[in-house]
Amino acid sequence: MEGVTVSTAQRLDERPEPRVIIAEDSVLLRSGMVRLLEDSGVEIVAAVGDADALNAAVAEHPDVDLCLIDIRMPPTYSEEGIQAAVRIRRTHPDVAVLLLSQHVVSRYAADLLGGGAEKVGYLLKDRVADIEEFLAVLRRVAGGGAAIDPEVVSQLLSRRRDRALESLTPREGEVLEVMAQGLNNAGIADRLAITDRAVEKHIRSIFTKLDLGHDDHDHRRVQAVLRYLRGNDRD
Repeated sequence: MEGVTVSTAQRLDERPEPRVIIAEDSVLLRSGMVRLLEDSGVEIVAAVGDADALNAAVAEHPDVDLCLIDIRMPPTYSEEGIQAAVRIRRTHPDVAVLLLSQHVVSRYAADLLGGGAEKVGYLLKDRVADIEEFLAVLRRVAGGGAAIDPEVVSQLLSRRRDRALESLTPREGEVLEVMAQGLNNAGIADRLAITDRAVEKHIRSIFTKLDLGHDDHDHRRVQAVLRYLRGNDRD
């Protein structure tokens, strides 16, 4: 998972181990993940094999911290997992979701990643090479952070220049870069050593220059971040 973009809501040592629901159709993989996480101190609330069972498990345990979800599950093995993840984030916003997939599934991904850049992770199975790093990512996402594999970003977003991004000042570019890491206004201010008021001013200017002035604030933040990622995803 080299290069995974992550943001952390609070220090890891200040949180108890997360409570997790696993949704994976392969019995062997599901059992392996249960053993791995339990050996690491993570509490497994439920381990299920399809999206219906996942939805039922979340309904039964709404105080769970995170759902670890395989994107492709029965019956069609296409998008059941990511559809369930989007539904969970909408109906249970306090529950984090961490997606694992062999491939990038573009449909519904914008809805999922557009939910506020927090409590969301999207990793490719083939790029999970370090167990300790994977566990650290799981804990970050459960604690309110985000972890998006850059390969996911590069496949979701087109490779084209965005002239509007070029109109941003250097400081506005820095603010947008940090925003893309999932930080809120206070986090941006702390990272760049500027005031909250200055952050708000820069964000308003960014929205204006990117012509994002007609939607709600959270949606505009997501659009701005996507524009930044797209504009920086080129050879």
